Amino acid sequence: MSPLLFSPFRLRGLELPNRIVVSPMAQYSADEGLATEWHRTHLGHLSLSGAGLLIIEATSVTRGARLSPGDLGLWSEAHAERLAPILEFCRKHGSARLGIQLQHAGRKGSVTVAWEHQREIPLDAGGWEIRGPDAIAYPGRTTPEPFTVEEIAELVAEFARAARRADALGLDVVEIHAAHGYLLHNFLSPLSNQRKDKYGGSLENRMRFVLEVYDAVRSVFPQHKPIGVRISATDWTPGGWDIEDSVTLATELKARGCDYVTASSGGCVPEQNIPIGPGYQVPFAERIRREVDIATMAVGLITEPRQAEAIIGEGKADLVALGRGMLYNPRWPWHAAAEFGAEAAFPVQYQRAHPSMRKGNFLRPALPAEAKTATRRKSR
Repeated sequence: MSPLLFSPFRLRGLELPNRIVVSPMAQYSADEGLATEWHRTHLGHLSLSGAGLLIIEATSVTRGARLSPGDLGLWSEAHAERLAPILEFCRKHGSARLGIQLQHAGRKGSVTVAWEHQREIPLDAGGWEIRGPDAIAYPGRTTPEPFTVEEIAELVAEFARAARRADALGLDVVEIHAAHGYLLHNFLSPLSNQRKDKYGGSLENRMRFVLEVYDAVRSVFPQHKPIGVRISATDWTPGGWDIEDSVTLATELKARGCDYVTASSGGCVPEQNIPIGPGYQVPFAERIRREVDIATMAVGLITEPRQAEAIIGEGKADLVALGRGMLYNPRWPWHAAAEFGAEAAFPVQYQRAHPSMRKGNFLRPALPAEAKTATRRKSR
């Protein structure tokens, strides 16, 4: 039986060649939000990985939305122009479909890059104003300035503008980042949102901003292209956002036409108590998929091909996303395919490295369509 991990999966008008997703991973290597040569190399080689979908890192919708000075941005046409040739390379040489994750860092913003330990950057040292749903600071950080209702409406419009640019760039998928203690998650969690207006208090009110962002993005992103939302399914803290809330949010998103939910977790407060282990977040994807009947993406310590195959085969999720594991082994899909005797896209330039070139191995490279056509013509 052929592995389900390498079976196609359809989201609206987009067919993914397999169920493996390169998770969006911040590189902290942009220049005022502009993509650099690092992104060309990073995204270029991951587009050759054999994964079905490659999602570009969390990309800020305004300058003030950044987490760090190195965050990628899509708040102007200049940012789109810098990304365009990188995406052209990925489409020309890679097999992965391409998506982008749109984000606002919220009360966690204005910090140094990851390898500088994400220390807060004050205004007089080049930092920027920290904003959030409420004047509740992430522990140890500056208290954010709450967004007014009018500013929230403008921020919703900024997400839509970024989505328009994503479409103009030919990107196949938009994922909205509502996880990990960033702005959209800040609005969802009662630990970071105690507003008294229509964006705070009840679960319905706390979900309002996320749903408005989704609706705005959906209104401008072509109907044949899918939109997903990444959530933290639980805060892992008493009194915080939890899986029951996540099921309710996913139900509301599905009613609006959302195509998938990526079930991550945590990030709202440092006192979270996370039982980390292989596939520790998979039960969240499974429950949302079962109770809401929406496609889900499982993420978090999914490292082994047979583990990933079991997640798909047992109906726990429709897609599996690898982040750090893909950075460590950017040819993970090739190796998984070899383990199962399946095929993953393999660039023609690298064919001589394919296991089929070894004596006695029955595998053969999965060639791009144009290369297959050329090969057939040559054989006539």
